[in-house]
Amino acid sequence: MNICIDQGNSRTKVALFNAEGKLVKNFLYKSFTSVDAERLFSLYPIQNSIISSVVNLESSMVNALHRLSKRFVLFDHLTPVPIINDYATPETLGQDRLAAAVGAATLCPNENLLIVDMGSAITYDFVSEEGHFLGGNIAPGLKMRLSALHTMTKKLPLVEVDEQELIPLYGQKTRDAIAAGVLRGIVFELKGYIRTISERTPHYKAFLTGGHAPYVLGHVGQNVRYEKQLVLIGLNQILEYNKR
Repeated sequence: MNICIDQGNSRTKVALFNAEGKLVKNFLYKSFTSVDAERLFSLYPIQNSIISSVVNLESSMVNALHRLSKRFVLFDHLTPVPIINDYATPETLGQDRLAAAVGAATLCPNENLLIVDMGSAITYDFVSEEGHFLGGNIAPGLKMRLSALHTMTKKLPLVEVDEQELIPLYGQKTRDAIAAGVLRGIVFELKGYIRTISERTPHYKAFLTGGHAPYVLGHVGQNVRYEKQLVLIGLNQILEYNKR
């Protein structure tokens, strides 16, 4: 069994995969520590581990994973991956972006891919049908946009958006105007990428992932595949690739 750990800016996602590559358990932590690692290894027949992080890792947790695992991978820009990374500065590329690209290429091999990850930031990344990671773009995320409107103005309130609420075409109250402006702005941004890619590359697949993806999922059409655990699927594939 493999354990895959994706440590983001605000939370850590953990998944267990069986020998067939199927995700069998997943967990969400505000902070993942060596104590948590010890507990999971005691409860499940875990042999191999991989961790990806966009923040500084605690050495005690890394040491625990290394000690407990038959094969341990600390995912960074030097880690071999099953796609070709054409990014000009691989050392600055977020591991979560590359892992999501690997996950999409695993689920849809030999396809042109657009991968949209809606986390603290929104990333738009591209993989060619030949398996080349071509690069991508980074934009402010949902909460970042809402926070910026509040902190960089004197009177606009800080708005919390419920993913179930409807997005009006235009707001009749300031809070609605902010929610609609931010959410529809993201939707139109995403649709613009999809339109541009479809014009240049008639045959492609689009993936949507990340914690804020459900906020816009119903507004981007049926040609976008939502995969909640795309980064973890990619991490498991990278771990398997390094085991071989």
